[in-house]
Amino acid sequence: MKALVLVLTFCSITSYAQGDSAAVKATINRFFEGMRTSDSAMIQSTLAPSVIFQTIVQKKDAQTTIQTVEIAAFITAVTKPHPEVYDERITFETIKTDAALAVAWTPYKFYVGSNFSHCGVNSFQLVKLDGVWKIQYIIDTRQKEPCP
Repeated sequence: MKALVLVLTFCSITSYAQGDSAAVKATINRFFEGMRTSDSAMIQSTLAPSVIFQTIVQKKDAQTTIQTVEIAAFITAVTKPHPEVYDERITFETIKTDAALAVAWTPYKFYVGSNFSHCGVNSFQLVKLDGVWKIQYIIDTRQKEPCP
């Protein structure tokens, strides 16, 4: 009987974690779909109220700096009319969740229309607010080659 309870508990926890992983993926995919379709409301719907965007920049002198991107400026930049689609193609390498915290590691390649622009890795921190996963923090790397 104890073994059955342990198995059912493990299955329940595993199922819950898989559901959270799927929901985390859905939030991140919705964010990038908003970029592809220039839909500011869609992008905004994925973000926590105090979201932070940062990027790690390798300068030509090999110095590493961190730049903070204002969310309003980011949304304006990706949703203002432009002739080519902004298409960030990601893969989900790792998703971890614990209670209301999630982390996702997503290597990407960024295209403007069909032209390759740059690549790197996004590190997302998400928080579950009112039962919905929201992006709280994104930091990324950007490079031309080699791609992760």
